[in-house]
Amino acid sequence: MKEKKFTRWLYWFILGVAIIAVYKLLDNLGPIASWIEGLFQIVMPFIIGLLIAYLFYIPCKKVEKTYKKVKNPKWIAKRARGLSIITVYMIALLVLVIALNVVIPTILKSITDLVNNFGTYYNNTMATIEKLPEDSVWKNEIIMNLAQNISQIDLKQFFNVENLLQYAKGAIDAVTGIFNVFVAFIVSVYLLAERSQILNFLKRLASSIFEKDTYIIVSRYFNKSNEVFFKFIASQVLDAIIVGILTSIAMSIIGVKYAVLLGFMIGLFNLIPYFGAIIAITVAIIITLFTGGLGQAALMAVIVIILQQIDANIINPKIIGNSLSISPLLVIFAVTVGGAYFGVLGMFLAVPVCTVLKLLIEEYIDYKARKKEVANNM
Repeated sequence: MKEKKFTRWLYWFILGVAIIAVYKLLDNLGPIASWIEGLFQIVMPFIIGLLIAYLFYIPCKKVEKTYKKVKNPKWIAKRARGLSIITVYMIALLVLVIALNVVIPTILKSITDLVNNFGTYYNNTMATIEKLPEDSVWKNEIIMNLAQNISQIDLKQFFNVENLLQYAKGAIDAVTGIFNVFVAFIVSVYLLAERSQILNFLKRLASSIFEKDTYIIVSRYFNKSNEVFFKFIASQVLDAIIVGILTSIAMSIIGVKYAVLLGFMIGLFNLIPYFGAIIAITVAIIITLFTGGLGQAALMAVIVIILQQIDANIINPKIIGNSLSISPLLVIFAVTVGGAYFGVLGMFLAVPVCTVLKLLIEEYIDYKARKKEVANNM
């Protein structure tokens, strides 16, 4: 009896302490939030290093396999992991140098020129429309209202290059200073070099925490989720680069002004399923309409749409494969919800998250169906 009474009092005591702890936690959210923010800034280099290692994991793995096949000289196969890391980082550095010295300056120059001359482009386009017959399709109410709305957009407010550079500099200074970059680089190298030991440790830790059946389930879903996320992120980035390059080349051939800028924009927006391509192509058509006229805009639209179809039906499936086979309706729903709650990042990550949830739900349904079948057969 006394033992039951003591247990009851212990229960109420623990509950009371928990309530007080929760109350004090809510009452001191400011200092706690500041502490969490400070901790986040401290560990930011490690987070960046982890992301770099995550993105470079598969390339390093593939290059390492290639080096291991080399028979002469033998030291190459013995040092395959280190050589693979050096190779991948050298390629990444080369791409970064090319981007900073060729692509980015061209894009910034195009943005500056477009912003400074947009008024002239707009006036010339409207003058051309005014010369058309009154019954022309280009003089309908919808197009004229759209043109009026476009004239009220202050591009300098959105694309002030000096402000963009200042924002970028501030973000780099705050998040990735010289020390942070150095630490992130070292962390990513160590993670890639010691990935086997790290993965083995995590497996041993998980097996010691969970029961055997639970560990098998957790391990399976972790591997599957990791495969989905990595394949999606890596393939989408690669696909965006390919689309951006092909679009820029095609636009340059037909003489579209700001071809590199528009190609870069279409490739970047292509990271967002469905909506990204539609938005980017629409903006590109409008800009080309003002800078090159109706004929060039129509030709550009046809070429870009053809390239998008080639990408959607040939390039993208070859890169991604069938691992992300998901209904277009579900993709649109996921992107809409992800964008509404988490912005651009939510739109980008919505598809792999939705794919993993779909996988979990389908396996749960199959599990329940098998359980009912066994129960019916007994």
